[in-house]
Amino acid sequence: MDEYLWTENDFDQMGWHDNHVHGFQIIEGDYGAGQLILDIDYILEWINADEGKYKFRILPAVLKFKGVTNLRLALDYETLTAGLGPFSIHAIERKIEPRERYEAQIWTIIINWPEGNVRFEAEGFEQRGIGEPQITEEQYLSFEGRRVGA
Repeated sequence: MDEYLWTENDFDQMGWHDNHVHGFQIIEGDYGAGQLILDIDYILEWINADEGKYKFRILPAVLKFKGVTNLRLALDYETLTAGLGPFSIHAIERKIEPRERYEAQIWTIIINWPEGNVRFEAEGFEQRGIGEPQITEEQYLSFEGRRVGA
């Protein structure tokens, strides 16, 4: 197994708190379903540094949800006084809801900055690291720090 490859089978061991999202892409698929792809800074480790401060071991990663339908995006940059930048995840939740002919996996990405959420049905996900982990004092990587292979 690839060291930096995770799927929905790893969901209960993963956490996305304070992971920043630098971009998202929607890819059309068959029969009205598609893929939702997020370009994220995945925090592998919170490192306790001096006097209650933390450093972070961050891996640039692609989080790809498969078989996505019923997508709803809600992000509110308008009411903030801060400028436009990557949004930050509070948590990703998954629950099963019965439907007439199947059980749906409902995913909710709760956004902690700015206020918002992303909700959809999906068959599962794959998250893959796209570079090497970096240690930083911030909870995100700079644009230059994310340039994998450049």
